[in-house]
Amino acid sequence: MARQGDLLRESIFDLVILDLNMPKMDGMAVIGQVRLSQPKLPILVLTARNRTEDLVSVLEKGADDCLIKPFSFLELLARVRCLLRRNSTPAASSSKCDSLTINREEHWVMRGARRIDLTMREFTLLEYLMNNVGKAISRKTLMEEVWNIPCDSATNIVDVYMKYLRDKVDLPGEVKLIRTVRGVGYVLNND
Repeated sequence: MARQGDLLRESIFDLVILDLNMPKMDGMAVIGQVRLSQPKLPILVLTARNRTEDLVSVLEKGADDCLIKPFSFLELLARVRCLLRRNSTPAASSSKCDSLTINREEHWVMRGARRIDLTMREFTLLEYLMNNVGKAISRKTLMEEVWNIPCDSATNIVDVYMKYLRDKVDLPGEVKLIRTVRGVGYVLNND
């Protein structure tokens, strides 16, 4: 079990989903270890214990939320998103990737000295890519995060809007910042 403790100390995580009933180590002890090394790391506990005293004990030990088994996968996802949202740092008002600058507060985009006019959806799409510079983002993720709808393989809405965005951001003769990653999705970078 020392290896798992080392993993928690040596790695960076956004969230821990922890089952209290583990074979070699008590989940309550893991919560204590996590709180010692990463006091702000969100912890979501999964448990079959449904007594109020048990839930209060878990929360007082340092868990941020509890989910009683059996649970809906949709509820698990909602609670994960909530914890990640609660613990995320606010995005800077402006970001830059190469010569591309986006200002979230004033709602404008510039490529060098050229102002780029975007629709609300295009702006939201570019903002999501800018928040994840250098990371390949799948179409599924874009559907869920930008459109707030489940992925539908029958639609090409992501590809259509990505073309609109590319036509405005990457003019002929400029370094292409928005790229397709085959079999994955799209990435914004300046490599």
